[in-house]
Parts: sequence; C-alpha cells; structure tokens
Amino acid sequence: MSPFPLISSSKRFDVVGIGNAIVDVLVQADDAFLEAHGLTKGTMALVDESQAERLYASVGAGLETSGGSAANTLAGIAQLGGQAGFIGRVRDDQLGAIFAHDIRAVGARFETPPAGSGPSTARCLILVTPDAQRTMCTYLGASVGLDPADLDLDMVRQAKVLYLEGYLWDSEEAKRAFIAAAEVMRASGGEVALSLSDAFCVERHRDSFQELVDGHVDVLFANETEITSLYESDSFEAAADQVRGRCKLAALTRSERGSLLLSGDTTLTIEPFRLGPLVDTTGAGDLYAAGFLYGHTRGESLERCGQLGSLCAGQVVTQLGPRPQASLPELVARHLG
Repeated sequence: MSPFPLISSSKRFDVVGIGNAIVDVLVQADDAFLEAHGLTKGTMALVDESQAERLYASVGAGLETSGGSAANTLAGIAQLGGQAGFIGRVRDDQLGAIFAHDIRAVGARFETPPAGSGPSTARCLILVTPDAQRTMCTYLGASVGLDPADLDLDMVRQAKVLYLEGYLWDSEEAKRAFIAAAEVMRASGGEVALSLSDAFCVERHRDSFQELVDGHVDVLFANETEITSLYESDSFEAAADQVRGRCKLAALTRSERGSLLLSGDTTLTIEPFRLGPLVDTTGAGDLYAAGFLYGHTRGESLERCGQLGSLCAGQVVTQLGPRPQASLPELVARHLG
C-alpha cells in the first residue's frame, strides 16, 4: 500500500507543479567546443541574455522543446495518463509561444499569462558530448519573475500534490509564491513535494531548504550529491539517516545504483532499469519524479512508485532530450504489468 492515505479522488489534478518555464535547446557537441567557450563539462552555468544569444548562434541545429525541471516532470505525468498542471512565467515572445504550445501538446494545463514586458523567455542550451555528459548554459530570463500574483490558486486547490522546483528558490518573489501555494495546498488537504534540483542550488540555500523540508514538505526528491550537500555529510548513508523523519517520504536517486526510499521506519532499495545504451542523462531525475508521483497519486505501493520512477528514468537516458520519445504507458505495461 501507499505510505499515505489515498488523496481525495475528487481532485481534478493529480499534480500541479511550479517551476522555471524554460525552452530547452539540445545540441550535440564535442569537448573542443566546450573548451573553446570556457565551459566545464557536466556543470550548469548561469549566463546573461547576451551570452545566451552568442552561444546559441555558435552551435548547430538543435532540438527545441519546453523544458525546466518541474515542467519535464509534469509532462511525464501527463504522458503516463495523469492530470497535470504547470505554473511558470514566460514572456510574450517566440520562445514563450514554443513553451506554451509544447507543454499543452503533451496534455498538461498551462494558463499562466505571459509577461508583456521585461526579460525574454528563459532558455537552456544543453550541450551533449559523445560520453552522454550534459553541460548546460542557462539564461533564466522571465522565469525568475514569477511571483504570488502569477499563482492559479484554484488549480493548486484542485491538485492532489503540489510539486515545487528547487531552482526557483533563488528568487525572493518565487519563494513567497512557493510558501503561499504550499499553505493553500495544506488547507485543501493535499501534499507538497519538493525537488532539490541541483547541489549548487542546495549550497546557496541550505538553511532555508532545511526549513522548507521540515515545515512544508511531505515528499522530497534528491539525488546523492544534493542530499549529502543538504546535510553537509561525508556519506550518502549518513545523509539518508539525517533526512529520515523530517518529511513523510524521501526518494533518493543514485544513478546506476538505483534509488532509496525512506518512509518512517521503512527503507526500500529500488533497482535501476537498463533499457539501452546511455545517450543523455538530461531529465533523468525529472522523469523519476514523474513516474513516482503518477503511482503515488493512484495509491500504489511504495515499491511500485519507485519502480515506476526508475522505469521512466531508465527510458529517458537512452535518448536525446528530457521528454520521453517512447510511449510510457506501453513501457509500463511491458516491464511492470
């Protein structure tokens, strides 16, 4: 059984997410390109608008799709057949239109009005090298202007789970939006889930993230480096002990070693799915959260939720880009029954 009572089936949405509304531009590149532009392989660097334009002009043809961590998770839930909604800010420009079209096309509701002035729509240039490593250059643009006025609180009230993206914690306005939405979620009888997003993000906001986990979060998603950073631990095992009991459930991913689920006194190890050669790790954590939350909002067992997350993550790393190109329902039927 699920570690929590099944959330009211009268809710219209399974999951509503709040995060950066970013257009991902995925391009295959080599090490020489990274060196020529002073980029460190495997890292994420924030760039300004002029840098973003210069890099974009330097690369070859790429795959453009609506992205951002929480948006990828919501798109995965929609592809699995769940009811998903997303809240995030774009500008009324070409990339903003691309973002809105793409996320709606997969079945997620997106109704946040575009900004009529200010920075342009965010974009992330994702350079994928032959070894499947991703190097990201992100211009956050309009996305970080999200504030409480952008919230569709009626949509939040109608969700079983509110999913928050840690990347947005850099913005004071977005922090206020997070807390406001979490309080509405609590009052409506739903749950709050948080993705820590990135170890560097955790380092910038360690104390406030700990307060958020302790005071507002039911379900925490983190990878190995993020959870050890959160508790300044020398080992994954010690960090896992630290987080146990601070929220109802922690789902800790460990790449090729699978994931660890902690709920009360329960500890489950979930094995990874290896479905083909490793091509691109972009979106692996996002799709893990998608599969897990899809199962969780249907009252599946903790083990089944972890398996759904592991399966979705295992598929997305076999392709270029963070949006599954295979049918996720067919994948679930074939591997999990």
